[in-house]
Amino acid sequence: MRLCLEEVALLTQLHQVNTQTFSWGNHSRRQMSSSLGLFCAFIQSLVLGLTTLHPLASAQQIGLDSILATDSASMAGANGELPVAPCAQLGQTRTGATASDTTGQASTQAKSSPVPASQKQPKRILGLMPNYRAVSAGEVPAPPTAKEAFMIATHNSFDYSAFVFTGLTSLIAEGDSAHPQLGKGVPGFWAYSWRGFVDKTDGNYWVIFALPTLFHEDERYYAMGKGSFWKRGWYAASRVAVTPDYHGHNTINASELLGRGIAQGISTTYYPQQDRTAGDLASKYAYALLRDAATNAFREFWPDISVHVLHRNP
Repeated sequence: MRLCLEEVALLTQLHQVNTQTFSWGNHSRRQMSSSLGLFCAFIQSLVLGLTTLHPLASAQQIGLDSILATDSASMAGANGELPVAPCAQLGQTRTGATASDTTGQASTQAKSSPVPASQKQPKRILGLMPNYRAVSAGEVPAPPTAKEAFMIATHNSFDYSAFVFTGLTSLIAEGDSAHPQLGKGVPGFWAYSWRGFVDKTDGNYWVIFALPTLFHEDERYYAMGKGSFWKRGWYAASRVAVTPDYHGHNTINASELLGRGIAQGISTTYYPQQDRTAGDLASKYAYALLRDAATNAFREFWPDISVHVLHRNP
């Protein structure tokens, strides 16, 4: 690599001596200027490519650039009409592309309008219910990354309120003997509790993280914030079947519909055999979708409840 650069520098210096020694016509000088510009572009592109593979040559590249700049300046002094070198044009093109990318990012961020305090979706409702999936009306955030989706699923699954909710539903199921084979009393309550927790956690990671990352779907709930009660209620409930993709276009909510189904299929491995019938699975699947639809509706109307009933901002 060092030998190659030294040879290029030597040839360039010899070329400079020749141009100072011989007197050429204007036509020959223009041809030489053009050829030198192309030669400059070729050599610099070659050196840039080689230095990418061999970082130790970066210092030698600086020396070569100064030699080429000196040679070009001498030709400009002799002719006075040296065109913009292709190397410089390449740098200007890259600078322009970077500027346009920055402008595009700024315009995307500018789509979100300020949200009044009375319509903001809190991260937690009443200090108990996690609300990490909700987006306030009027906000247009960037699509969630895989890491962000994973963290939302983790917050929803291991938040302290998740254990409270699982405990209450398990207590009700044990009292009603929803699965008689699981028993009664403390052993029965424990049998219901861990199964309920696995149901919830398994479903969260499928619906919020794994499948949305695969299908490029945004599983956050985008609040409507205004409109009639029925319009907003229907919109909230329908989000279990419709969701935006990473480009903001509505699409079938495959993550929700398939994710809940996959979770129910997995649950057949730890529930009693008597409860693995198609009817039981369909009933649990429908319950999971209705629960998510009801949760979306509660998220939609919570700012109104907080302002008009509790007389405070959400």
